[in-house]
Amino acid sequence: MQHNKAITVENLTKRFGNFTAVDAISFEVDKGEIFGFLGANGAGKTTAMRMLCGLSLPTAGKATVAGFDVFKQNEEIKRNIGYMSQKFSLYEDLTVKENIRFYGGIYGKSNAFIKEKTGYLLQHLHLEKEANVLVKELPLGWKQKLAFSVAIFHEPEIVFLDEPTGGVDPVTRREFWNMIYEAASNGITVFVTTHYMDEAEYCNRVSIMVDGKIEALDTPTGLKQTYHASSMDDVFVQLARKAVRSDG
Repeated sequence: MQHNKAITVENLTKRFGNFTAVDAISFEVDKGEIFGFLGANGAGKTTAMRMLCGLSLPTAGKATVAGFDVFKQNEEIKRNIGYMSQKFSLYEDLTVKENIRFYGGIYGKSNAFIKEKTGYLLQHLHLEKEANVLVKELPLGWKQKLAFSVAIFHEPEIVFLDEPTGGVDPVTRREFWNMIYEAASNGITVFVTTHYMDEAEYCNRVSIMVDGKIEALDTPTGLKQTYHASSMDDVFVQLARKAVRSDG
């Protein structure tokens, strides 16, 4: 396996009884790449992501994440990745500063590292004045930015973002993507699911899952050429029409 790949996946499969949620998918993600992982609800993308994050064991196939095997080394994977989901990331009843410290501690970082990085982070996010404010009192856009910063606080090799910009306004989404670009330019690989098709345009490459299989994988420009489409939305609609199953 080449070490310049952040993720390698070969015939990765996940079955639940007779249902094949993820059907022998194969792809690679380069280090420092922003990789979009798209699919309609029920396509299998969340299940695939859970396997790559070390949260769910595959039924068959092979995969490595940050050089670690998804079957045998899921604890090492968890330590070397960041993860942010739309549904849960920060503790609402802790302050901004407490959240940062808490996550730094979980990832085993030293007090000196946590202290220095916390100061930098608060300044970088313009949250110095809000350091002691409870997270539940922050606007949603600020929460998302803080959650992303906390997900990469321990300087992981890869960060998995599961629909990170759900529910925020377009201006905040744009700012959030600026943070993603910055992380990628610092060598962090970004693996992102989104249902906003304009965001797919911001990725280096995009894969689109339909019914548990990867139906298409290319740069946004390449996909638009292949499907004679004017936008990623159009590409997605053409592919999603093939779907047989609808949710799960």
